[in-house]
This record gives sequence, structure tokens and C-alpha cells, in this order.
Amino acid sequence: MAPASSNGSGLPADVLVVEDDPIIAIDFEDRLLGFGVTDVRTVGSVRQALDAIVNRAPDFALLDVELVRETSFAVAERLIALNIPFVFVTGYGAEARIPPEFSRQPRLQKPCSSDALEAALRTRGA
Repeated sequence: MAPASSNGSGLPADVLVVEDDPIIAIDFEDRLLGFGVTDVRTVGSVRQALDAIVNRAPDFALLDVELVRETSFAVAERLIALNIPFVFVTGYGAEARIPPEFSRQPRLQKPCSSDALEAALRTRGA
């Protein structure tokens, strides 16, 4: 993956959170800002995510796999095309149906610990 911008702490400066549950989105945002991420943008749908990426490509993204009536795989495809690192976040664990082309992408299990979340940011999903 291409090197992403950093805020000087080894963390990405701009993180896009694609999460349809507002409580979980706020939790991610609070934790990311607490780690020192400069800008956190949260969206709740594939369309909003794709628009956000067009407006300003993030340095990193957290993608909830199952959104309301859709999955985040179209967003994952776009991020891969742009060499933007990301991590899938799912509450379904190993049962989450991830297409084979994304099987090597890192995943975080919801709820995830702050340590696991920070580690994913530091490794940029590698």
C-alpha cells in the first residue's frame, strides 16, 4: 500500500469511518481522536462513503461490513484502487461473509478493544 499521511505520531491524519450505527460511530470517533488522529469523518452508507472519498481521500478507513441493506465492499474496492489502507470491522466475526478478493484484508471484531483499534491504525491495515 502507498504510504499514508501521518499526523507525526505514526497514526493516519484523516480517517474515514463507515458505520451505520450512530453510537458505534461516535465511539470510534472519540477513540480515534483520543489516539491523536487529526480528522475523523463518519458516514453511514456506501454512497456517502464514496462521496467522501471523492471529496477528500482519507489516509485510512474503518469499514463496517454490514450496513443497512448493503455491504461496504464497493467502498473497499474503491479504497484498494486508490491504495488507501483500511480494516473491515464486523460484529459477525468469522461468520462474516467476506468475498474471496478481500479475504486477506485485516478485520476487527466488534466490539474491539482500544489497543486493537490503535494497532490497526499504526500498522495501516498491513
